[in-house]
Amino acid sequence: MSDPLRIGIVGIDHRHIYGMAAEMVKVGCELVCWWTEGTPATQDGFLKRFPDLPRVGAAAEVIERDDIDLILLSGIPADRADQAIAAMRAGKDVMSDKPGCTTLGQLAAIKACVAETGRIWSIDFSERFEVPAVTRAAELVAEGAIGRVIQTVGIGPHRLNLNTRPDWFYQRDRFGGILTDIASHQIDQFLFFTGSTDAEVTLASTGNYGNPDTPDLQDFGQIVLHSDRGEGYIRVDWFTPDALPSWGDGRLMLLGTEGTIELRKYVDVGGAQGGDHLFLVNGSRCERIDCKDAGLPYFARLADDIRNRTEAAMPQAHAFKVMELAIKAQEMAEA
Repeated sequence: MSDPLRIGIVGIDHRHIYGMAAEMVKVGCELVCWWTEGTPATQDGFLKRFPDLPRVGAAAEVIERDDIDLILLSGIPADRADQAIAAMRAGKDVMSDKPGCTTLGQLAAIKACVAETGRIWSIDFSERFEVPAVTRAAELVAEGAIGRVIQTVGIGPHRLNLNTRPDWFYQRDRFGGILTDIASHQIDQFLFFTGSTDAEVTLASTGNYGNPDTPDLQDFGQIVLHSDRGEGYIRVDWFTPDALPSWGDGRLMLLGTEGTIELRKYVDVGGAQGGDHLFLVNGSRCERIDCKDAGLPYFARLADDIRNRTEAAMPQAHAFKVMELAIKAQEMAEA
């Protein structure tokens, strides 16, 4: 057994840090220390999960430690690129919360840093990497259960929780826009399931339809994607109704040449309990499939990539392309 990878955390402004850290611990990594600016609303939840993890006084104290292998980033989205670059130049690999960056200039700087340092810049797209139903869907697609995937429809509704959000959440330049932020999940899934390495944004729009008191907030967004492998439609929003027993009815629909798969990731409004609902229909099967044991292989694969300098968890070019398309869609929508 090799020594456990050691992890430092920079920024806990988004709840995704809970899963990022916990899943790396599950695959044998060791948390060393953490830093965040101020006292974000996520701090109580973080301390509940990791009560004995020491906090340090500055981000540099995490990034520059010689005994840390991987930096987890979940601070304010606009700050993540500079933090990732600092970490990579300090000899660390990086797992960022989405979005990994918020401008094309930031993305270009990250690409240059990866080329210069040879470090890994990975993004935990949690709507794929932390959902067992997506793991099982990927296995079914690889087995040929629905033929070749030619279209994805991904929807990412979220509950707004207006009164609990920090100030930066309502500042366009800080959160990056709804398409750069939330829709990066669905772009990731489109590229992955269709096997596309590039795509064109053919339609993109955003709007603020229900929150006039926060004009910088975008509460609705949509994207249409086209590649040489397939088509994709994406809808993201902040309109989850209060009665839904989940933060959002996130779904993914895969159209294949020989069948379909639908994922109801977090809730089944049809009445079935729990999450991770997968429905498969092809020439011989029409069934709901239990996904609870499908696992979350991204985290173990990333740990192996760090040790072996491989790209099994997610190709580096894929992370770059997802963020490029998300930011270009955001720019198109706002043009």
